[in-house]
Amino acid sequence: MNNKTDKEIPDLEIDVRKTFDIDIDLKVMAFKEPNEYVPTIDESYKFDKNTTLAILAGFSHNRRVMIQGYHGSGKSTHIEQVAARLNWPCIRVNLDSHISRIDLLGKDAITLKDGKQITEFKEGILPWALQTPTALVFDEYDAGRPDVMFVIQRVLEVEGKLTLLDQNKVISPHSGFRLFATANTVGLGDTSGLYHGTQQINQGQMDRWHIVSTLNYLDPELELKVVLSKVPSLNNKEGLEVAKNMISVANLSRQGFANGDISTLMSPRTVISWAENFQIFSDLNKSFEITFLNKCDETERVIIAEYYQRCFDSETADSIAEEIEKV
Repeated sequence: MNNKTDKEIPDLEIDVRKTFDIDIDLKVMAFKEPNEYVPTIDESYKFDKNTTLAILAGFSHNRRVMIQGYHGSGKSTHIEQVAARLNWPCIRVNLDSHISRIDLLGKDAITLKDGKQITEFKEGILPWALQTPTALVFDEYDAGRPDVMFVIQRVLEVEGKLTLLDQNKVISPHSGFRLFATANTVGLGDTSGLYHGTQQINQGQMDRWHIVSTLNYLDPELELKVVLSKVPSLNNKEGLEVAKNMISVANLSRQGFANGDISTLMSPRTVISWAENFQIFSDLNKSFEITFLNKCDETERVIIAEYYQRCFDSETADSIAEEIEKV
């Protein structure tokens, strides 16, 4: 990875209404040409207005933006797809429990130079990104280790410099560096039982995030468009009815989760997987079972069967209910 210079700044003005299909008079700066770190554009992607505007504020005004929401709601993809249309390089880092301070900052490594083994410092992803016009996205931000969180806190300030003590080096941020994060919680830890491993984030750090936006699941009509764009074979009279019923089952699972009736819900990602598996197996029951049912607590499968029965015809529903009772 080669460092870039401050000469690399956004040089193209784009219209938000035309680019993101959002009804607003707003123009933002972008790059004319992409590089290898710019995500691929998904032409079928549907943008949520409020989340898109929050992300665009991050890019255009150098705001630190956190997107919070349930799993599978498309938080990281949303940031990537905005970056893709701005031709803005974007790198995602998953802050699982294995990512350490050394992984972010860098470490000494043995390399070959002129036929001799030498020890030299290899920069981590954070120093590299900080010196380039790159959007760095920390996924699962609320699952990060405490030592990692304190490293990130140094660069949460817009002009925040990064000090590499081992190298006696102070790194100033590139004018095109942007910082985003996605999280399942808003720094309060796991209050639902869904996200084991998430940490409470201290208020001093949360205060440094300029914008916190919540991305909820899509409206049924918009979710239907997304499913059909991913699985075009359902875009006919019969397929349309199946896709609508799939989304209805998903919404019942989300309501059931909110009411405390079940501990697992169907995300939009799961609905798409169900539709794709249905396309592969041509069996609605089987595809539902392997996509979602087998992931659920056995004691809750009767409730989920009831959701299924409400949305699909009795013959199909009775068949899957019988399968559940055998378990």
